[in-house]
Amino acid sequence: MSPEPRPPGEWLARLIESGGPMSVANYMTVANAHYYADRDPLGAAGDFTTAPEISQMFGELIGLCLADVWQRAGRPEDTLYVELGPGRGTLAADALRAMARAELEPEVHFVEISPILRGVQAERVPQAHWHDNPAVMPANAPLLVVANEFFDALPARQLLATERGWRERLVRAEEGAFLPTAGPPVPDAAIPAHIRAAPPGTILETSPVSLAVVRQLADRLVQNGGIALIVDYGHARTSAGETLQAVSGHAYADPWAEPGERDLTVHVDFEALGTAAAEAGMRVLGPVGQGAWLTALGIDARAAALARAAPERAAEVEAARDRLVAPEQMGSLFKVMALVAPGWPDPAGFA
Repeated sequence: MSPEPRPPGEWLARLIESGGPMSVANYMTVANAHYYADRDPLGAAGDFTTAPEISQMFGELIGLCLADVWQRAGRPEDTLYVELGPGRGTLAADALRAMARAELEPEVHFVEISPILRGVQAERVPQAHWHDNPAVMPANAPLLVVANEFFDALPARQLLATERGWRERLVRAEEGAFLPTAGPPVPDAAIPAHIRAAPPGTILETSPVSLAVVRQLADRLVQNGGIALIVDYGHARTSAGETLQAVSGHAYADPWAEPGERDLTVHVDFEALGTAAAEAGMRVLGPVGQGAWLTALGIDARAAALARAAPERAAEVEAARDRLVAPEQMGSLFKVMALVAPGWPDPAGFA
C-alpha cells in the first residue's frame, strides 16, 4: 500500500525547515497549488461563492457587453472568448448564451490549472479548450478576455516598514505553526514614493506575477485586437495595508493556519494593473464599482424580466441583484477595469 499523503501544512513546514523561511508570495503559491488541486471550492458546499454563482445576470451582462464591443469592432470572425480562472464554467455558460443571441459564437479558451475544476467546466462548456497559462493560447486572433476573481488568488509579496527601512516579509515554521517575520532589506526604489515614509509596521503588498500576466495579455491584445474585463475586489489606487486573507466554509479564517486547506487571496491593486497595461500600449478604463457597472449595463431591467418570467422567484432574483450591486455587499468593494486594444471601441458601463 502507498503511504498516506502528507497534509499540505506538514509538507510546507518541512520545505521551510530544509530551505529556510520563504517569501509570502511563495507561501501563497505552494498553499494555493495544494488547495485547488483536489477540490471544487465553490458554492454552498465549498468555501466561497463568486458572482456568477449568485445569479445568471452577472454572466449574461458580461456576455452582452462583449458582444456589443465585438459588433462595433466590425464583427471579426476569428474572435476568441478567453476566461482566466473560470471557476465552474458558470460565467462562461451564461455569457456565451447571451453572446449567441447577438450572433457571436466564439471559440472558447479557458486558462485553468485545477484538474477538478476542468472537469466541472467541461460539463458546462464542453467545447472549451484548456491551457495552463495565457502564453500558450492561439495567436493571431482578437481576444475577448474575462478575469473574474482571478488576480486576487495570484501570489503577492509583502514588504514591511521597519526602523531600519523596508524589508521583505518572510514566513517561518516553528513547532508546526507558520509565522511571518522580517527578512532581507528592500531598496527604497521598490516602494512607491507616497508610501516610502510610512511608519514602522506598515505593510505593502505587491504582485509581480499579476503584473506579468497583465503585460502578457496586453501584448497579445495590442498585436491582435480585443478587450479584457477584470472584475475583482481590491483598491483603485496603490495603498499600504495588509489584505492577505483566508476563507474556509464561507467565513474568514487565519491565513497562517492550515495552509493548503484554505483559499488565500489579497486585494487587487487596480492602479498597478492599469499602469502595466497602459505601458504596454492599452487604453485603460476604470476601475468603477461593480454595482455601478452592472447598473449601467441594465441589471435592473434584466432582473425585472426574470421576475416576470418566474413570479415565484421574484424575491430570489431581487436578493441576488442586491447582493451584486448594493454598496454594502459586492457593489463597491468589487471593481471592474477594462483594457482596450488600440482601434477597438470602449465597452459600455465606463462613462
